[in-house]
Formats: sequence, C-alpha cells, structure tokens
Amino acid sequence: MSGIQAALLPDGRLHLQHGPIDLIIGAFGEAAEVARAFAAARACFDDVLATLVRELPLLRTALGARRPLLAGPVARRMLASCWPYRAGFITPMAAVAGAVADHVLAAMTAAATLERAYVNDGGDIAFHLAEGALLTCGVVADLAAPAILGTLRLAADMPVRGLATSGRACKGNGGRSFSLGIADAVTVLAADAAAADAAATIVANAVNLRDHPAIVRVPARDIDPDSDLGSQPVTWDVGTLTTAEIAAALAAGRARAEKLRRAGLLFGAVLVLRGHAAVVVGAAPDQIAA
Repeated sequence: MSGIQAALLPDGRLHLQHGPIDLIIGAFGEAAEVARAFAAARACFDDVLATLVRELPLLRTALGARRPLLAGPVARRMLASCWPYRAGFITPMAAVAGAVADHVLAAMTAAATLERAYVNDGGDIAFHLAEGALLTCGVVADLAAPAILGTLRLAADMPVRGLATSGRACKGNGGRSFSLGIADAVTVLAADAAAADAAATIVANAVNLRDHPAIVRVPARDIDPDSDLGSQPVTWDVGTLTTAEIAAALAAGRARAEKLRRAGLLFGAVLVLRGHAAVVVGAAPDQIAA
C-alpha cells in the first residue's frame, strides 16, 4: 500500500510507519529466523491502517450493553480488551496502539522461531519471550524531559506479554492520548499489549482529584475535533498540588489498579505524579524496581 515506510535501522531493528502508526520492532534469534519475522511483520502491516479506517466510526463509539460487530483482526483485539470497562466511558480506541503491536507480533512469532521479540507502538509494547528469556524496559514519565525513573524486568515465566503507558497529554508535556485523570504516567503490565493499553487508560483516569481549582479540564473535541472522547472533559493543565493531594490522587489510582489486578485484567502497574510513584505488584518485588 502506498504511504507505508519500512526500513532497517542501523542497530538491526525494523521501522514501520503508516500514517499515525509508527512501530519499532526488535527480534533476536538466528539470522534467518529474524529475517523471516521481519518479512512477516512487513507483510501483515500492509492493510492494518486501511482495515482500521473502514471501521473507524464504530471504533470511536463509546461501548454500551450491546457488543458491536467488528470484522478486522486489530479491531476485534481492541474491542476484547476494552469490553470489561464498558460500564464507564470507553471506546475501543483506548487499546488501538497495543492491539496493533499484538497483531504484528503474532504474525512474527507465527512465521519464525525467536528467542525474544518486541513491537513498540509509541510506547505500547507487545513482546515475545522464549523459555528462560528476559527483557528489561525503562519507565519514563515525562516525554518532554525523558529520563528513566525505574526498570521493569520481564521474564518468560511471568503471565505478561504486553506493556503500555497512559497519562495526561496536557499543554507542554509531550502528547500522550487525552486522559480524564492527572497522572504524569501510568505504566501497566498485562497479558498482552491491548489489555495493558486499555487498563493503563482506566488506571490513569483514576489518578485524580475532584473539583480541584488547580486542575483545568476542557472538552476533548475543543482540543481535537476528531477525538473519540467527544465532549468528555479531559485534563489540560495541572497547577500546584500539595504532597497530601498528590498522595491522595495516587492512592485513588492504586486502588483502581489493585481492583483490576484482582480481576485478572492487569499484572502490575507503576503510577507516577509529580515525581511521586505508587506501585501495584503482581510480581516478585525485584521485577519492578525504582
């Protein structure tokens, strides 16, 4: 399909880009297997955006009691991951980046035998780990001034194959998707990237303070007329908060994350607000390290 960009980077990773979808893909194993995996990723990427666009009106519609009929494989992944949260406001778009990453990774692992692999879609990551393999990921809270605040050690024996980060994309902080909450970043580990993407959105929304004068909210469509959040009030700016207020907002998010962990919807989470962090651990303590 015209418009698709594909290139091998100097460090051996594969870069795929089409419209708003921008993937960095790594694979580790025998050279022939890596080549097969990259070829499969490139082939399956051809129609991802076009297939999503055909179903975009449904994907941008808030979920309710009736399950929508979606045909595309990425769209179905998005729906499955967001469906558990339909009692509140959510659209399948909450899991689009993670679902794309899962879709491409599935094509790679079906085509080749790899020791490790990952598909990074703007920070939402699907990964594959063969028996005994490990992967370490850094946690970054502020895209405008990126720094690694801690690391996540991912092991093959963990029930985790996806990681996603959500947070407020308010003025000046570097452009994550809109959030109803005030978290700088919420990073979630889950069974796959789409599940992590949806859960990160929900937990980030829960890191919040009600009716606080320092928090400025505006309808999402006032910032982006095409936003799937429509008239939902999203966070645009956060002023001065006391230490107690930061702790209260993080506690609210942590409580929601713990509830999702008990329900099996996420495995672990790191919540960050103004340099303070809260951790929900479904792993051994050394697997999420500050």
